[in-house]
Amino acid sequence: MIKKTSRNTRPRKTTPKTVPPQPASSFPIVGIGSSAGGLEALEQFLGSVPDKCGMAFIVIQHLDPTRKGLMPELLQRITEMKVMQAKDRAKIQADCVYVIPPDKDMSILHGVLHLFEPSASRGLRLPIDFFLRSLAQDQLRNSIGVILSGMGSDGTLGLREIRENAGLTLVQDPASAKFDSMPRSAIDAGLADFVAPAHDLPGKIIEYLGRPLISSKPEATEDPKLRSALEKVLILLRSRTGHDFSAYKNNTLYRRIERRMGIHQLPKIKAYVQYLQGNPQELDLLFKELLIGVTSFFRDPTAWETLRETSLPALMAARLSGPLRAWVAGCSTGEEAYSLAIVLKEASDSLKPGKHFKIQIFASDLDRDAIEKARSGVFLPNIAQDVSPERLQRFFIREGDGYRVRYDLREMVIFSSHSLILDPPFTKLDVLSCRNLLIYLTPEMQKKLFPIFHYSLNPDGILFLGTSETVGAHTDLFDTVDGSSRIFRRTRSALRPAPIDFPSSFGEAAPDGKAPRRPKSKPPQSLQALAEQIVVQRFAPATVLVDDKGNILHISGRTGKYLEPAAGKANWNLFAMAREGLRYELGAGFEKALREPGPVNLRRLKIDGGTTHHYADLTIERLQTDDELDGMVIIAFTDVPAPEETKTAPDAAADTPASRRLAEVEGDARRFRAELQSTREEMQFSQEELRSTNEELQSTNEEMQSTNEELTTSKEEMQSLNEELQTVNAELQGKIDELSRANNDMNNLLNSTDVATLFLDNELKVRRFTTPATKIIKLIPGDEGRPITDLASELLYPGLSADAREVLSKLSSMEKSVRSRDGRWFTARLVPYRTLDNHIDGVVITFWDISEAKKLEAALRKAQSKLETRLAKQSIKTEDAKAALSDQRSRSRKTKARSSAPKTQP
Repeated sequence: MIKKTSRNTRPRKTTPKTVPPQPASSFPIVGIGSSAGGLEALEQFLGSVPDKCGMAFIVIQHLDPTRKGLMPELLQRITEMKVMQAKDRAKIQADCVYVIPPDKDMSILHGVLHLFEPSASRGLRLPIDFFLRSLAQDQLRNSIGVILSGMGSDGTLGLREIRENAGLTLVQDPASAKFDSMPRSAIDAGLADFVAPAHDLPGKIIEYLGRPLISSKPEATEDPKLRSALEKVLILLRSRTGHDFSAYKNNTLYRRIERRMGIHQLPKIKAYVQYLQGNPQELDLLFKELLIGVTSFFRDPTAWETLRETSLPALMAARLSGPLRAWVAGCSTGEEAYSLAIVLKEASDSLKPGKHFKIQIFASDLDRDAIEKARSGVFLPNIAQDVSPERLQRFFIREGDGYRVRYDLREMVIFSSHSLILDPPFTKLDVLSCRNLLIYLTPEMQKKLFPIFHYSLNPDGILFLGTSETVGAHTDLFDTVDGSSRIFRRTRSALRPAPIDFPSSFGEAAPDGKAPRRPKSKPPQSLQALAEQIVVQRFAPATVLVDDKGNILHISGRTGKYLEPAAGKANWNLFAMAREGLRYELGAGFEKALREPGPVNLRRLKIDGGTTHHYADLTIERLQTDDELDGMVIIAFTDVPAPEETKTAPDAAADTPASRRLAEVEGDARRFRAELQSTREEMQFSQEELRSTNEELQSTNEEMQSTNEELTTSKEEMQSLNEELQTVNAELQGKIDELSRANNDMNNLLNSTDVATLFLDNELKVRRFTTPATKIIKLIPGDEGRPITDLASELLYPGLSADAREVLSKLSSMEKSVRSRDGRWFTARLVPYRTLDNHIDGVVITFWDISEAKKLEAALRKAQSKLETRLAKQSIKTEDAKAALSDQRSRSRKTKARSSAPKTQP
């Protein structure tokens, strides 16, 4: 379990061994790819890197293109290395960390970073794959790829390129990653050299870089002990897998073995041999390492377009019927086989209506696991960067997080485990695709394979090679269709001056090491065949069948008077074997026959037979047929008598040494003039060919430069869209976390106040409510979105909705006291719901329980009433007393008045 580290505290660094001193121009460069959840993983990774590690680190993330990146500031608190945002044309320095800026794609060339404007501001962009691929191509074995937490599958193709170039690949343990999609994609593809938690990966890198390099010095590979150890490794591999890798180039073998030695920290190859002997599983891993299964859909798109637009339509137009057969040698996980199936299908559909072919594709590879994956026909979603949206829609089905090949395309391809070196080839093929496989084989093995390819293909069949491969010296077997796309056509000649060296599995070797002899059975011959044979042997002129280069393919009759083997190494070339007197005229006539239709006749050529001279007529003709002889040249030799002047006896005056010398000089002069004329014509023809070839090379160079720029700078729209979706997803995930925390805080705040609160939208539908509100209005979680008028309530408040609408219309608050059915009293306060941008978006209603206050108020009113009653009674009594007193006073006054009045006399 990984111990999490706070962003504000620097994690404790491990102390792995320091890296051996590296040249300033060749220090390792580590490309780190991460996405969602990658910040924590980056902190753990960089926090475990020593300050003076001798490496440079490039961080590639999926960033929101509209926001300023804060990653450099966050990472600088974790490490003592200098952390900076990458700038265009920044030269990479050791012990520094570079972070990709937002809304940029980044590449590397000769140790210098280059920033590119994305092809689209939104959509799929795979910046990790883009950078790791360029890192692998630029730094080769000094490239190191690291994949940390993230969503999607970005980075898998980049790791594949790094492994192809003998770099190191590391992946975070999915169990320790917040998002395990990216690490798991790389692991499932079998591309991880090390899988460990993020804080352990730097130590793995440093230990790996401390390994000794076998092939760092060319003379080291010639060491007999080293060679012996390599042969022992190959023997163990052959015993374990049944496959012989001795035909692979030594440098390739050494580089792959070095990688495995570095992973296991074995200092010498001898120790690795011992390790292999005790660990058969390592032999299986080394076997997969040597296969170098690097492939992708439509690798080198220009070549595939040329094949679809030019070569395949011409091939199909020339065919009348029958299935179209193809073979993909070294298909790996099937991308190339399905690519060929797609272009064959598209080319077939482009033909005139009613002319369609059944397509059969045989795809083979040594790796059985790769074959099983190819058979499943399921691929990662990032194939969208190599397959156009139209092809994805037509030939693939979206399934889960990836794509599955449709059934009609899948049934065209038959996958099988097959060795190109040991097993018999597929035959009667129209297309043979062997791309980026021959570059790993020795030149001797390549020379053996091209005749087999020629044998496997039908006449005019297509050979499709990789951009770094060519037919070499086998121009007699294949004509160039498109040199820049490495598309070749099989010549029609099925005749070979030497037998084809088929794979050894065609038959077992005899105990003495010689090939087994098989009994030969002679088929019965008809009288016509026997008669024709006698006619050819006794009466037909001597003939020689050659190719357009003059190599002898077949001899009929006795040609010893005209041809003789040349001294030295055996050479079956017509011009090397021609006797004196034939060479110059034969060469000129041969070139003329290649250029012009019809036979070329050479009359009375004087042939030096050593002690005697004889004369012969030659007929040279280029064959134009519909069979295997098309394009071949046939030469017929016919003996003729000497000229008449040579038969007459010369007179004494004319038969002098001077006259004979003059005749010889004149003959030589005529021959030299003819030879000079022929040489001039050949030079003129060669100049025209060279001029045409130069123009083609210039055009090819321009196309290659344009293709290179397009592959480096332009990205497809689907790449940008997918990257942007991952960026938005990561941003939304962070927003969801923030909103979740804010929601929790608000719920706790509202619930802690114990105030019944109800949030309504502009249509008076329930948006949110607190728990105390359920005691007043019958609310459940499913009532969110329902109108308030549809809900049962304990309140005796029929005017609630009308008051709420009044608050929305007047944008003023309102407060009322309402009573519930159970006798409780509440103060209902209605206020408008205002957003941060001062926008009215509903009503907030709070209910404060004032039942106690109402009870106190009622008690007070009752007490007040009693008091008032008592006071009233007292007031009445007082008034009565006052009235009685007043009456008494009135009567008293009247009495006083009467008593004080004077008495009158009657």
